[in-house]
Amino acid sequence: MYDCLVIGAGPAGSTAAYHLAKQGKSVLVVDQATFPRSKPCGGGVSPAIANWFDCDFTPVIKNTVSRVQYTWKLGDSVTIDLVDVPPMWMVRRDQFDNFLIEQATALGAEFKPNTEVSAIKLEGQTWKVQTSQGELEASYLIGADGVKGKTASWLGIKAAKQVPAATLEISTDVAENLQNLAYFDFGSLKNGFMWAFPKSDGFSFSGAYVRDAKGKVADLKKQLTKFAQSLNLDLSKIDYQEYPMNIWDEDRALHTEKALIAGEASGIVDPLIGEGIRPAIFTGVKAAEAVNQALAGNNAALSNYSETINKEWGSDLSKANNVAGMFYKFPKIAYKIGVKRPTAGQTIGKILCGELRYSDVAEKINKKLKGSFIPGFGK
Repeated sequence: MYDCLVIGAGPAGSTAAYHLAKQGKSVLVVDQATFPRSKPCGGGVSPAIANWFDCDFTPVIKNTVSRVQYTWKLGDSVTIDLVDVPPMWMVRRDQFDNFLIEQATALGAEFKPNTEVSAIKLEGQTWKVQTSQGELEASYLIGADGVKGKTASWLGIKAAKQVPAATLEISTDVAENLQNLAYFDFGSLKNGFMWAFPKSDGFSFSGAYVRDAKGKVADLKKQLTKFAQSLNLDLSKIDYQEYPMNIWDEDRALHTEKALIAGEASGIVDPLIGEGIRPAIFTGVKAAEAVNQALAGNNAALSNYSETINKEWGSDLSKANNVAGMFYKFPKIAYKIGVKRPTAGQTIGKILCGELRYSDVAEKINKKLKGSFIPGFGK
């Protein structure tokens, strides 16, 4: 029997396994896929994640970004050089996720790919997990099986808010002058946005309706293709995938008896600009801490995990949600006031790179936006 069984080998699950194994705990990760596996994602990662690991990520960094171009409906552009922040990493999720699980197994975690979980049951103090490879047992359970996973539902945890998203991967040569430039477009998707990240061998275009779960999914491919065409890219080699995305909507319990959820299964994606990898890794770190403490006899460890995620990350994302509500209600004005201004664009870049939090700037942003919508407000 294992100390902990982790369902899902994405960034959250692998991070949890890494830190549990580092503490000498017996941990098993199962995933229904065979790794490396394809994962639709823009692939932008804050270099701040390095603070949570004792390994060098250089092998999976495909490019770095130090400039960001913002546009309104693919026009009215402004380009910002990110100042006094480390460049954002660009990764391919198949390589990045595989790298993370390899770091965990190098510390002693076990990994069973191609293993689908069909049922879970807590019997006494032991989790009995039915899989395609037979029954597994563990003292604690972490559900990190992503947006389509069933663990949260099986545990009776309230579902996260789900919105439509899509990614268009383009394999093509990337001009040297474009390799350090990321793009964010607002206005083309109503109640949403698009972004494009350069890799060493192509571009990843992504879009999401972050404020409206009823956004027109059919419009995603049209607008992402139009976005790619605006950069004069060769579209002969493309891969388009649509998928749901769980975004942060409200504080809620993320644990039950001897189990918790982490990563996108917990709805940890940024509701304003769609960042998901760094928050997923954060939940993995905290999930490992909680299970480690519970194994040491702390009966409040799992409930403290929910409180920690809600307080340390959820409260920040709630502020992002408030800003998003105002931003997408008056998007054209908000773009000019809240994005196009050089200092505003720099602020968004620093949030993406992990140098700023929404709690640091939300009040100022809201004041600026309200001052634009309501005469006399904010003066």
